[in-house]
Amino acid sequence: MSLLTIDVGNTNITLGVYDGDNLVGSFRMTTKSPRTSDEFGIAMCNMLQVKGLDPKDVTDVIISSVVPNIMYSLNNSIRKYFNCEPMIVGPGIKTGISIHIDNPKSLGADRIVDAVAAYQIYGGPVIVCDFGTATTYDYVNEKGVFEYGITAPGIEISGKALWGQAAQLPEIEIKKPDSILAKNTVTSMQAGLVYGYIGSVEYIINTMKKEIGVDCTVVATGGLGRVCLPYTDVIQYYDPDLAFKGMKIIFDKNK
Repeated sequence: MSLLTIDVGNTNITLGVYDGDNLVGSFRMTTKSPRTSDEFGIAMCNMLQVKGLDPKDVTDVIISSVVPNIMYSLNNSIRKYFNCEPMIVGPGIKTGISIHIDNPKSLGADRIVDAVAAYQIYGGPVIVCDFGTATTYDYVNEKGVFEYGITAPGIEISGKALWGQAAQLPEIEIKKPDSILAKNTVTSMQAGLVYGYIGSVEYIINTMKKEIGVDCTVVATGGLGRVCLPYTDVIQYYDPDLAFKGMKIIFDKNK
């Protein structure tokens, strides 16, 4: 009896498998490639088997997606290969938090599952930072009310814009150089991207706290967060499995 959690992002699809309350495996595939339902199903089954997990043990599936155009094939793959109807995070589903923004239906499922997990696990008030394709900052108050959200370009988007729009700048590895005082093109770009990114993260979080008027826990997730997390003290917790945990909480509330 296993739960498969699927987080469909703009760049990657990440999958986590729960045996009871334990996350026993996780893996990822790219989102960009168009796939048929069979390609999705075979890929997921193969990944489970490589992890030593039996696809036949998957009895339930929950999906959080911000990429609508792959959902038809993905949903059909779940029905064909796991013989169940996937639960979709969206309007009408119980989450345990209230969404008080101008248009609650416009809030992405990825931000909902992160906010649910951060509030349930770390308590409120809490700011949730997701370092993905975009970098998002969401605030949930002490009563579990989602009140504010900020969206900024992710560091990878900024890098691609830099070398994509400037003919003489090369594509580089995004990493923090030893010093901000660069003496060549590559390290000057790395310094600008990484130090600038760290600065924007700190400024946004500190300004949110100032305008909200309360100190609060800051929880981060998303793979690109590792670029700046070791070099700032504004983030208290890094939880790479936050989306999986949020989907598991939501699944349990609705099942």
